[in-house]
Amino acid sequence: MPHTTPACPQCGQENTYPDADHFICPDCAHEWPQAAAPDSDEAAADGGVRDAHGNPLQDGDAVILVKDLKVKGASSVLKKGTKVKGIRLVDGADGHNVDCKTELGSLLLKSEFLKKA
Repeated sequence: MPHTTPACPQCGQENTYPDADHFICPDCAHEWPQAAAPDSDEAAADGGVRDAHGNPLQDGDAVILVKDLKVKGASSVLKKGTKVKGIRLVDGADGHNVDCKTELGSLLLKSEFLKKA
């Protein structure tokens, strides 16, 4: 039987499966909407930044962390569910495309760990 679900956009593994209106990767636990799967190439082509659920992000948006993030150089962790207001989209290194101010200071984050609030 041919594999009909797309490979995970985060880790590249093909062990994905549909769940309601999302695809899920059991290898890295990444989830993304099925409806946005065809638009992913379009979003990359037009330079749009999307959150973990495929929603477009813009400067000034408020976002919520979808997982705990360790901060390099700090002994603290940004907790899942932390709300960050007034983000700024940047063209950062290694996929860090969101600049924001948190209780730990100014940080660059990857949009794949954020959801639009």
